[in-house]
Amino acid sequence: MPKLVLSMDGLVLKEMPITRERTTIGRKPDNDIQIDNLAISGHHAVITCITRDAFLEDLNSTNGTYLNGQQIKKNVLCDNDVVELGKYRIKFLLDDAKPGLGAAEMIDPAALKPFEMPGVATDIGTATAIGEQAAPPPAEAPAPTGSEARTTETLGVIQVLSGTNAGRELVLSKSLTTLGKPGRQVAVITRRPHGYFITHVEGASFPLVNGKAIDAQARPLRDHDIIELANVKMEFFLRA
Repeated sequence: MPKLVLSMDGLVLKEMPITRERTTIGRKPDNDIQIDNLAISGHHAVITCITRDAFLEDLNSTNGTYLNGQQIKKNVLCDNDVVELGKYRIKFLLDDAKPGLGAAEMIDPAALKPFEMPGVATDIGTATAIGEQAAPPPAEAPAPTGSEARTTETLGVIQVLSGTNAGRELVLSKSLTTLGKPGRQVAVITRRPHGYFITHVEGASFPLVNGKAIDAQARPLRDHDIIELANVKMEFFLRA
């Protein structure tokens, strides 16, 4: 079970296991982690955990949220990452972490190297999906209709169109697939009962779908959509 360790000036103030999907941090008493300091906003930041994936998001705080020394708006959390809020530090730890497995291992589509998680086969030799549970939508998005709503009968597939790995495929059989390049551009594709959705997670620029940047909402993917992420073009399609 992952946990958070709150400290200031090297002194550990509190250890808190993460037992819920959302853990809020801020000055107000209704937060899961209350930090009674004027440098901390009333609702400063939130950590969202879905299976082994964790995301840190700044809630438009006055003084900002920093991750490993870099100011962020929304970012993936990995084992031993340090969240900085004023003079306070919150360390994110995975108690059952294994070497090479962070909270959310990123798959760089420019390389598409194999990465094997326990119990997940990588027989296609490209990449694996991460997580066994669908991520909740950050905002309402229109449900796809027609052929794109047939995920009970079909599986989504990503095919690389550019670069040295052109032609290689990644089957989206899991509920959550994380793609991108950490520190540059990261997105997740979620598989839900009514279709596949792509959501921006990290990076100043948003992924492109059919040449247009998506917004902060989860964007439904339709058969033969063209995705551009971290300068790699990919095609999404449904396979029976």
